[in-house]
Amino acid sequence: MDFNLVQASAEDRGFLLALRVATMVEHLEEAGIFLTQEEHLNRLNEEYDCSYLILIEEEAVGTLKFREQIDKVEVMQLQITPTHQGYGIGKMVLERVIQWSVGANKPVALTVLKANPAKALYLRLGFTLVDEDEYEFHMLRSPVNIE
Repeated sequence: MDFNLVQASAEDRGFLLALRVATMVEHLEEAGIFLTQEEHLNRLNEEYDCSYLILIEEEAVGTLKFREQIDKVEVMQLQITPTHQGYGIGKMVLERVIQWSVGANKPVALTVLKANPAKALYLRLGFTLVDEDEYEFHMLRSPVNIE
């Protein structure tokens, strides 16, 4: 299975908002964070130019929001539609980001809600815990190519 990343357009906001609500509300509420629809939209719109659709056979199955900074590659969001979860898509997307970061010789940084089981995937892919706050673990993966 292969995928493509396509920069999100203004017309994709409805899909991305529905995806965010479908994939994040459970984890946010488990962490004690209750957001209104407007707050979800505000978070979606932050750094919107860094948002990409994950396409498999031209079907949008998720989103990756990331940016390259001077000292790292930051994954700001990775969300897969519930019907496509469990098929390794998130892993494939992160592996591509990791390959790219290795070439750029930059670590990959991300945060994950403490209640989100995706933390286990990140650990398997070589991310380590570097910090935490009340709600999230802060994780980093070295640019070293680990096979």
